Amino acid sequence: MKIIISPAKKMNIDTDTLACRSIPVFLNETEQLLAWMRRLSYEDAKAVWKCNDKIAEQNYKRVQEMDLRNNLTPAVIAYEGIQYQYMAPAVFGGAETDYIQEHLRILSGFYGVLRPFDGVAPYRLEMQARASEAGDLYRFWGDRLYREIVREETENGNFILNLASKEYSRCIEKYLAPEDIYLTVVFGELTDGKVKQKGTFAKMARGEMVRYLAENQVGDPEEIRKFDRLGYCFYEELSTEKEYVFLKK
Repeated sequence: MKIIISPAKKMNIDTDTLACRSIPVFLNETEQLLAWMRRLSYEDAKAVWKCNDKIAEQNYKRVQEMDLRNNLTPAVIAYEGIQYQYMAPAVFGGAETDYIQEHLRILSGFYGVLRPFDGVAPYRLEMQARASEAGDLYRFWGDRLYREIVREETENGNFILNLASKEYSRCIEKYLAPEDIYLTVVFGELTDGKVKQKGTFAKMARGEMVRYLAENQVGDPEEIRKFDRLGYCFYEELSTEKEYVFLKK
């Protein structure tokens, strides 16, 4: 089983809490993107990042000084978003860290695919960003992210658990093969007979689910249904083989 999640915009440097175990598999491609970003003017970079001056200035400086091979932070603690706060990987035990290193994959516009303990530097480059010289990032990465995700065969075949946003899951869904088992998890509330997701609550639940899967060493899709944290409960009548729906109790 491979679990895919999205990155977060906000990142930090932490070389003390956990050690890096590896370098990103697509580091050569990342170096190409970095070279492209370094050629951008400040205004062009700000347009790509779609942010205010404070954030643009910080990231423009980061781009010029970035070292992709030294002073790195494990990806799973480099991201500071809500999803990662609820996952709380810094307090995992050995079994949990081994589990996420084997099963969890972070999709990234800059790094492509990251294992949790790949060493990364802080960056800003969303998958949907218009990268003119490098081309559209979906086109730049093509099917490479999908092929990396399914590269390791498992007992259940190519089973992918999708906890990523649509912006990132699109990189995988476009290339799915008939034999792939692809399961998307939806965290929502029932409003006027329709399931509606709220961004912040969904991010919290995605992080909490990764924690649940790691703590319980889940490998069977049926076990995912037992998730009942943050007030969520599996709704079989609203779910399908391709989509599991969890609603607030």
